[in-house]
Amino acid sequence: MLYEKLEDDNVRCYLCAHRCKIAPSRRGICGVRENREGILYTLVYGMVIAENADPIEKKPLFHVHPGSRSLSIATVGCNFHCTFCQNHDISQMPRETGKIMGREATPEEIVRRAVDSKSKTIAYTYTEPTIFYEFAHDIGRIAHEKGIKNVFVTNGFMTEEALEKILPCLDAANVDLKAFSDNFYKKHCGGRLQPVLDSLKKMKELGIWIEVTTLIIPTLNDSDEELEEIAKFIYSLGSETPWHISRFHPQYEMTELPPTSLAALHKAAKIGEEAGLKYVYTGNVPGDEKENTYCSNCGNLLIDRYGFYINKYNVDNGKCPKCGTVLDGIL
Repeated sequence: MLYEKLEDDNVRCYLCAHRCKIAPSRRGICGVRENREGILYTLVYGMVIAENADPIEKKPLFHVHPGSRSLSIATVGCNFHCTFCQNHDISQMPRETGKIMGREATPEEIVRRAVDSKSKTIAYTYTEPTIFYEFAHDIGRIAHEKGIKNVFVTNGFMTEEALEKILPCLDAANVDLKAFSDNFYKKHCGGRLQPVLDSLKKMKELGIWIEVTTLIIPTLNDSDEELEEIAKFIYSLGSETPWHISRFHPQYEMTELPPTSLAALHKAAKIGEEAGLKYVYTGNVPGDEKENTYCSNCGNLLIDRYGFYINKYNVDNGKCPKCGTVLDGIL
């Protein structure tokens, strides 16, 4: 899907914001889309490298059927090369080795396993769902027929065309807003900031429920000014948009920096709250009070969490039982 033929058997891919021009017998930046004699092929359709029935909170999506299971799948490959990637062994495999690995599965089989695991959603996650777009698209269509929702956990670096085409099937997304600096995206991700911002705005316009995650990396994206810019942008999407502020742990090619301090996480959370965001959460810190969901009006504790699990669910027909304020999201 989403490419055009050019002269001399070249092709232009319109799936992600790289919009790669791919020569014959070559692959795009993602490493999983190959030009064969002027026809662009996906190499990962039906090739599942990871599959688990996870708590939906692990995505993290705190406002999509809280406490439910989400059948979570991935193929190899990614259109980014993040120096701090926690799943680099599968996301970077095609780039680093040229290999395409996975277990074959049909869309029908994936949906059946979602039904069998009593999952309310299917999450396209672990790597970047945009690069296995056709597979996600076909699964999503069948899942909707079974009453199962579809969620992307994504870097947001897709095209407007890709979002519009998958819209009937895509219900929610957690989008990584990794920084508010184009230089950060170029240096540490191999991408750009603006297409991510454009995707977030487009998702909002299309009615897709969105939550945003920012991994706070010491010295790289944790200045007050940058955090204020991120919070301001998220607020512009709607004050109901949840912001997940996650703790960094040294990974992959970024092992020289220390883990994020709790003080830095709480500082970022305060900035988000002062910007007017209703729901600000800390991540990768089990037991922190910022894992919980509170009523945006009266402050009543609605969902008490520990890590990815819910200890107490105090929501009455989607509303705060104390003051009647609606809890935003897909409940």
